[in-house]
Amino acid sequence: MTHAIPIRRDARTGYLPLALWLAARGVPVLPLQGQKVPFGNCPACHDNVCGGRPNMKTPGPCMCPSTCHGWAAATADPHVLSSPPWAAGWRTAAEVAYHPAGAGLTVVDLDDAEAIKWARATLPPTRTVPTDRGEHWLYRGTMRSANHVRPGVDIKSRMSYARWLGPGTGALAPLPPVVLALVEREETTRPARGVDSSSLTRARWDRSVGTGCRHTELYVRNGVARSVDHVRAHPDKGAGTAAYGAAAFLAKQHADCPGPCGLEAMGEDIVGAAVSVGVPEPYARRCVSNGLHTALGAVA
Repeated sequence: MTHAIPIRRDARTGYLPLALWLAARGVPVLPLQGQKVPFGNCPACHDNVCGGRPNMKTPGPCMCPSTCHGWAAATADPHVLSSPPWAAGWRTAAEVAYHPAGAGLTVVDLDDAEAIKWARATLPPTRTVPTDRGEHWLYRGTMRSANHVRPGVDIKSRMSYARWLGPGTGALAPLPPVVLALVEREETTRPARGVDSSSLTRARWDRSVGTGCRHTELYVRNGVARSVDHVRAHPDKGAGTAAYGAAAFLAKQHADCPGPCGLEAMGEDIVGAAVSVGVPEPYARRCVSNGLHTALGAVA
């Protein structure tokens, strides 16, 4: 973004010029009032009696022309942004917000110096935007939003909004598996009594699927067993992250094999272990797949 950015608030139109500038670049926006929150619903939409907007988690029939429903009101339509029902919002707005997923982005919101220190040591460099207390790290790609995924770190993407604080600096990087794994662990819950994982299609490793593996069968089975034990050691939380880490570790052990090594079959045991401690199967599979693919490029 090299063009001049209209960031000053106009006394007559408020933040509308900035909103239109962002919308022209495909960024869905909405006005925020004080305390960094969206404007409340109108009486017709109070308590979602209108059914909600079509782009909400539960799609509804609401066609309200006002700024109701928080992040779901965000739009890049200049006619809506300039319409009379939105005019009062822009005139009195304290800030402009945007819907990250609507712009194809995920925001890693780092709230303090310790969180920034962690990000610099853990996450791939990407575009960064200074905030009041920390930084926003922007990645190309979308995911589920979640708060408090670790101390001082929130994820803002789908069904969320972020304050527009400027274009930031640096090149946008693709959304990395390590950020996805931060949210996967939030899906971990205590397993209900008698969790049934029999629905999983098991594909246990044997030499028939690892014909190009340079390791002995005992080495492979011991590695898988240790990975399973590592995941099962997180019955309360963090099993999704543990599954991601275990899969990545296994993949790296086979980086020098001529292949194929049957990594997907090994991953099935890790998926089963994650499900056994309460991780929903789709999320478990995504964690394991992301972990394996951190090294699959070097594995035949």
